[in-house]
Amino acid sequence: MAELPAMIQDLALMLMVAGVVTIIFKKLKQPLVLGYILAGFLVSPHMTYTASVVDTDNIQLWADIGVMFLLFSLGLDFSFKKILKMGASPIISTATIIFSMSMLGVFVGHLFGWSQMDCTFLGGMLAMSSTTIIYKAFDDLGLRQQQFAGLVMSVLILEDILAIVMMVMLSAIAEGSSPNGSQMLGSILKIIFFLVLWLVVGIFAIPLFLRSVRKLINAEVLLVVSLGLCCAMAVFSAKVGFSSAFGAFIMGSILAETIEAERIEKLVEPVKNLFGAIFFVSVGMLVDPKIIIDYAGPIALLVLTILIGQSIFGSLSFMLGGESLKSAMRCGFSMAQIGEFSFIIASLGLGLGVISDFLYPVVVAVSVITTFLTPYMIRLATPAYNMLEKRLPTRLIKLLNHLSMSHPNTTEQSKWKQLLTQMTINTVVYSILSMATIALMFTFALPFLRKITSGWGQDWYANIITGVLTVICISPFLRAMVMKKNRSEEWKALWAESNRNRLPLLFTILVRGTIAVSFVFYICHHLSQFSSAIIITLGIIVVILIILSRSVKHRSIVLERLFINNLRSRDIEAQIHGKKRPLYEGKLLDRDIHIAEFDVPYDSQWMGQTLKQLSLGSKYGIHVSSIMRGGHRLNIPDGDYVIFPGDKLQAIGSDDQLSKLSNALKEEVLGEDPNIEDREMKLRQLIIGSNSPFIGKTLEESGIRSLFSCMVVGLEEGKENLSRVSPKRRFEEGDIIWVVGEKESLDALLAN
Repeated sequence: MAELPAMIQDLALMLMVAGVVTIIFKKLKQPLVLGYILAGFLVSPHMTYTASVVDTDNIQLWADIGVMFLLFSLGLDFSFKKILKMGASPIISTATIIFSMSMLGVFVGHLFGWSQMDCTFLGGMLAMSSTTIIYKAFDDLGLRQQQFAGLVMSVLILEDILAIVMMVMLSAIAEGSSPNGSQMLGSILKIIFFLVLWLVVGIFAIPLFLRSVRKLINAEVLLVVSLGLCCAMAVFSAKVGFSSAFGAFIMGSILAETIEAERIEKLVEPVKNLFGAIFFVSVGMLVDPKIIIDYAGPIALLVLTILIGQSIFGSLSFMLGGESLKSAMRCGFSMAQIGEFSFIIASLGLGLGVISDFLYPVVVAVSVITTFLTPYMIRLATPAYNMLEKRLPTRLIKLLNHLSMSHPNTTEQSKWKQLLTQMTINTVVYSILSMATIALMFTFALPFLRKITSGWGQDWYANIITGVLTVICISPFLRAMVMKKNRSEEWKALWAESNRNRLPLLFTILVRGTIAVSFVFYICHHLSQFSSAIIITLGIIVVILIILSRSVKHRSIVLERLFINNLRSRDIEAQIHGKKRPLYEGKLLDRDIHIAEFDVPYDSQWMGQTLKQLSLGSKYGIHVSSIMRGGHRLNIPDGDYVIFPGDKLQAIGSDDQLSKLSNALKEEVLGEDPNIEDREMKLRQLIIGSNSPFIGKTLEESGIRSLFSCMVVGLEEGKENLSRVSPKRRFEEGDIIWVVGEKESLDALLAN
């Protein structure tokens, strides 16, 4: 008999222990993340008193897949479009947190007398809060729908992106070069280039692909396609120097803009839960009791540094981003831990051989301890604010909250600022698309054409063909770069407003035209040996022809409209089915009042009751603004509206009120029937005897249904099939009827 692979044995052990521990944690109403980590500690090789995993390398591989799927799901839930709508607030908060915590980590490292490189890498590790841990904690605590949770997740996404920049910077420091040098600038430009390229190309191509095969895709195929796209982007991301998790997140963000996003999220959730559990179990396996004992002092101080540092600096950072004191403290306290990116940074330091061997297990221990404390820190934020509110002067509290109540997004921007911002974004995006197209043509098309034309004796033919094809491919981008926004409302208003505006407006066309000519110049310079003057002249002529060409204009407009439709496809679908949130959502004056959606469970005790009977307003202080059912929305429902399982309630209230409503929906359910085995329906034969109480009675008068909860399915009259019992027919002696019901009900019926 073949021996079972060690990986299967390890997986069975991990999942069994994790299952038992998480059931206990669920019973104790504790976050499941803590149960997974404890399960990992119990099955780790460091725990000699229990069964341990055999091959930790395989487990780490599964954990890496878990991180990838967790971030893929995160991308599905938090698209870049949502982050951009939040403005500069998350950017300000993220930059402040990373700078403050990095400096704090370097300072604490120097207190221990560690080397300069250990201190530098420690600062990078302490600056990275864990996206996966906080996301899971919010989910387990039922806080994902609250307003502050969205702010925290936006900052965490930006932190994950900036973590890649930090890794490049740390690599540069380890190699002895300046982190402010060309390598740092190049890495930032590289991130921007691929980020814009992936999002633009992905939003253009993937919704188009899904739309073309929509009729052929069922749930199974959609799951396989989605995970395939996730893994493909993860591989491509790793190939260009980024992490696989970053690529998975990007693909999730792209799919978040498609109509299928909600379906994909539901289909991927079981896969995410499985591999996510393995990831958190693997984190618990890294806990080494010996390291904890030997470095108990540094570990304890680092834990306090993270808890206090993130609570203070995190709260201040969110206040700088425009949040109220209460909201800022809830955000700051939620980020008091380190996670997966800290492990990656520690692995980078070990791989480069620039940090001490003890630093990695110390950071893992700190991460595990702070992960355990994360749910409690999240819960501690509100009591801490209440205590602070009592001690701080009332005038200071009002001043801080008044500053946070301002809405900079509603102020009018100047026409020049709007126009120049839009032109800059368009120029950057179309430049990146042009560069990517040129790179693809020179990398693949040029060698292929040179191979085909090798028998002709010259490379000129391949060069000319490649150059012409490349210019044709990028011509829609070059035209849009030069001409877009030249007829916008801002342009027309500035042109008519003053003669002094006309020269600067024309200058913007000249600048964009020069950039377009530079692309043609590069293509010609790379593929020919003409002088610069000839190439520049040729470039100007080509750009002018592109601008004047109607076919290029048509292609440019078609491509842009297709991209915009893809970008808005989910919003369009939401509007059609009545799922789009009202415009007033972002304009509520009180920052603590917002809108959240709640699904009525299929076993809810609320089903069949009206809103008047439920009295949600008086019980929880919320307002039900609309109810979604079957793709249709009922706005401002009255008290006579009946709640059904699967309804989606949209409620307005504060975080505390909405949290109470969420808990009530989860707790007020019918639950499983403990005696479900006894509820089996059985079929029995009933013969009407001479002393039967049913003789002379009709089906309704007999009470078989009303008194005994049984149903007569037919009358046996010697035919091949049972006869239907007429409601007016009276039972006679000798009638043979067949009855369906539960065992107890049938026994009671037959006893009569």
